[in-house]
Formats: sequence, C-alpha cells, structure tokens
Amino acid sequence: MNQKAHVSQEKKNELDRIKKLLTEYKIIALADMTNMPSAQLQRVRSKLKGSALITMSKKRLIKIAIKEVKSKINGVEGLEQYVKGMPAILLTNDSPFRLASALKKAKSKAPARAGQLAPNDIVVPAGPTPFPPGPIIGELGQIGIKATIAEGKVTIKEDALIVKEGNAISQQAAAMLTRLGIEPMEIGVNLLAALENGTVFTKEVLFVDETEYLKNIRLAAQNSFNLAFSIAYTTRDNVKLLLAKAFRDSNALAEARKIMTSETVKKDLGKAKLEMELLKNKLSLPEIETKEEAKKKPEDIEENKNTSGTIDQAHPSKEEDKFKKDEEIAQNVLKKLQDEKLEKAEKEARKPRWAL
Repeated sequence: MNQKAHVSQEKKNELDRIKKLLTEYKIIALADMTNMPSAQLQRVRSKLKGSALITMSKKRLIKIAIKEVKSKINGVEGLEQYVKGMPAILLTNDSPFRLASALKKAKSKAPARAGQLAPNDIVVPAGPTPFPPGPIIGELGQIGIKATIAEGKVTIKEDALIVKEGNAISQQAAAMLTRLGIEPMEIGVNLLAALENGTVFTKEVLFVDETEYLKNIRLAAQNSFNLAFSIAYTTRDNVKLLLAKAFRDSNALAEARKIMTSETVKKDLGKAKLEMELLKNKLSLPEIETKEEAKKKPEDIEENKNTSGTIDQAHPSKEEDKFKKDEEIAQNVLKKLQDEKLEKAEKEARKPRWAL
C-alpha cells in the first residue's frame, strides 16, 4: 500500500504564501535570477520598492501554486513553462512594459565567464578586428567564426552565432569574447514573461525597441492611408484629397469626351478666342477698335485741327462705319467658331454611352 509523501508544514506555508500573492496583483511576471549577485538584487528591489514586489521560491512550489490558482486567474497556466533557472516572481499593479523598462535600466553589462548560461543568443558581428594576421584566425574558426585578412587586419566575414540562449558558455568562447571586447552578460533581473488580463507577454515583446516600435506604427499608418486612398475608401483623413481627385478626374474626362461643363466651357471659349485671333492674323484683317477706344484718342482730333483748321465733320461717320465693319467681321468669326463647337458637343451628347 502506497503511503502519501509527508509534506512539511514549512512547505505548505510557503505554497499558501505564493498562492496568496498571485491572487493579489494584476500583473504576474517570472524571471531567472541565475548569475544575479545579491548586492545587485538588493539595489533592484530598492528601486522597485512601492511599485513592484520580487519574491523567490523553489521551482516545484511555484509550478504547484500556478496549477492551483488557474481557476481564479485567467491564463496563469501559460507562465508555467517560464519557471526556469533560479526562478523569481515579480508582482505589480502597473503595466508589464513599465516593469520591463525599469528592470532594463537597472541592468549592467559584464564579460562572459566559462560555465555561465547565455541570457540571450550571443552573436559576434561581422567587421574588422584589432588583431594582426596570425594564429587568431584559427582560434576564431574553432568557435565557428569565419575570418579573413583585409587591410592588414583580421576581419570577420559574417555575423556568427557563438552561443544560443540558455546554453553554457565554453572556456574558449568566453576567452575570445573577452578579447573581442564583447560583454554579452547582463547583470540584472532576467525577465522571461509577464501575464496581464489573460495574455502572456514574452521578453521579446516586453523589451521591444521603443524607437523602432514608433517607426513601425508610423509606417503602418502611412501604408493604411495609401491603401485607403488607392481604393477610394473614404476616411476623415483622405476625404478632401479624394474629392479633389474626383474633381480633377471628372474635368479630364469631360474635356477628353468633349462634354460641356461649367469648367470645360471656359477652356473652349478661351480656345475659340485664340483661334479667332490666329485666323484674323492669317487673313490679315484690320485691328478691331471699339468706339470707346477711339474716343480715348483726342490727339487724332487735335491733329485734324492743326492740318485743316476745322474738324472734318465727315470723318467721324467714316470711322464709325469702319468700327462697325471690323466688329461685324470679328463677331461673325467668333459666332462661327462657337457654332462649330456647340454642334460638335451636341453630336457627342446624342451618342449612346457605349459609343463614348
């Protein structure tokens, strides 16, 4: 007969403590405290005092507590897979992104030591190194870094992944990273995931680059505006541009199909006037001068006085006849051009729509 394993009261009390804390806060986050110096941890706790609580316990107890409160906390079972290394629970009623930002600011860089677990993928970037040609090329090759000689220096050909996240750093890799001046280790709280309103945010989301994020939002807004405009989907931002485009397109269509509108008629009349002027010049017709323009020339009358002593009474009637003839010629030409335009427009209007 199997006997139930004895569970100490101390463990029961610890389990109850964890369960109580999980149900008291809106945001539950998990972190790995491996390689976290105690002095650094105390400084982080001091900075977060009043806004977040950091508590540590055993993996097994944390997993049991998560299972026992899953009926009370929506989505909490999604955190179970992030109970790793030396687990710590971070609790807050603030935003998980603000918590991640505060933890990021509290971190500091440090060189890698053999045996340490990589907190992230450790990548050696391509580019020149300060090393002269020599055995260093072979040493780089032993840890998977392709190198060559360029301008008298050893140059790394392409980015090389040295250690994957969670794997131990070898003695050789740690030594080479130190020589290259790369400090991949971060002394601080290694936040893994956070739960908010049933959604689990991983560290890739929590530690997103704010500048890049805002850039992506602007790009998405511009792309959505361009798409809405191209398919003529009306929004508050593009309605003025769409109306202006529709106005230009309708005028262009009316002009191409010889359809008379308030806009095209102005252009047609202007064109007719221009053609009239060209025709007048081609036929060598005399300049058309109105009566009003003639009255504004007293020097002509003065000249007649000086030459004959008296004003020729017959002269005004001759000039008047000349004005009338010029005006009549111009009006006939203009009327003929306008009649041709109107006749053409009427023919186009009588055509069935399919013939346009």
